[in-house]
Amino acid sequence: MDRLRREQKKDVGVPQPVFAEIAYGIERLPRSKRRDALRHRFDIVRAELQRAEWSDGVTEAFGTIKAALERRGRRIEDFDAAIAAHAFALDAVLVTANVDDMVRVAGLIVEDWTARG
Repeated sequence: MDRLRREQKKDVGVPQPVFAEIAYGIERLPRSKRRDALRHRFDIVRAELQRAEWSDGVTEAFGTIKAALERRGRRIEDFDAAIAAHAFALDAVLVTANVDDMVRVAGLIVEDWTARG
């Protein structure tokens, strides 16, 4: 969170598939105070951060990424490929803790802001 706070809001966009994965994770939880608290925090985050929308450029990048990884036998989950495609289409750095999967995507610039140094 410290790194995110140092960035300007206009420079940070969250791909819709990221929000979809978070929503799925919350919905999988049993009804509880924890689930309610996570849902509330998720709503706050969604209200604060801009979306990186799915564009035709994302669609083209998705196809390229999936086909290239498949040819190399290095497949990743569709949502991960979609998230990577957003970064490519926007010529952006992908910030993720899922570095192991994302480094499979040739040319993708990946940073892990969770690492403690």
